[in-house]
Amino acid sequence: MEEKELVHQLIQLAFAEDIGEGDHTTLCSIPADAVGASRLLIKEDGVLAGVEVAREVFRQFDPTLEMELFIPDGEEVHPGDEAFVISGRVQSILQTERLVLNIMQRMSGIATITRAYVKQLEGTKARVLDTRKTTPGMRMLEKQAVRIGGGVNHRIGLFDMILLKDNHIDFAGGIEQAICRAQSYLREQNRRLKIEIEVRSLEELEQVLRLGGVDRIMLDNFTPGQTREAVELVQGRVELESSGGITFDTLRSYAGTGVDYISVGALTHSVKSLDMSLKAI
Repeated sequence: MEEKELVHQLIQLAFAEDIGEGDHTTLCSIPADAVGASRLLIKEDGVLAGVEVAREVFRQFDPTLEMELFIPDGEEVHPGDEAFVISGRVQSILQTERLVLNIMQRMSGIATITRAYVKQLEGTKARVLDTRKTTPGMRMLEKQAVRIGGGVNHRIGLFDMILLKDNHIDFAGGIEQAICRAQSYLREQNRRLKIEIEVRSLEELEQVLRLGGVDRIMLDNFTPGQTREAVELVQGRVELESSGGITFDTLRSYAGTGVDYISVGALTHSVKSLDMSLKAI
């Protein structure tokens, strides 16, 4: 299923979850023909994300709503900034307000922390990757926020890449069996997917290099020193990704080893939302 369709379904589910049979507070207090406007006010420094998703929320709920945009996705924002004004039927604005804020606050929080990681990597070849540690149902939006912040999406799900992790390897009977089965599967299914494999030691890395047939190797819980050894062993023959327990404070030490990618689950699994509000004008 395409990203656009998944986002559409998420918005529809969110309407059902929040509005249900009707927003009785709004319906009882606001005349159906009342028109007005609200503005999105930023209350904290960060990177704005989710504007275009907000536009889609408004469009799906009430196509007559009009957005006047002042700050696009990806721009740095500060307290007091006005990102956009939404105008039209007041009932529609009030019923979509919380969903828009929930989406934009979380996406902006993710974009903000991603931008900080990206800046920490400046001057190195390393790129920061996200993971599948996302909020169920919101993955497409959270992955989009990582891109807006300047990061790189790893895989979207289980369907667009083969990633042989420790459990796959152990259940398959070892590294050689796991790689061979992955290659055979792709041939039988006539599919073209990249193969990545996780290694837990330099010995496992050497075994993968002898076997070949993979596009990327994930170095799981390696120290910066071990990572540097791994980079020297590989000599650019295959992409290398560092993963496992890497924090903002240790990020630079891993990037300095020459590794290609560093995956960080914290970009999405424990992010702080960016403070903002949608206020009536």
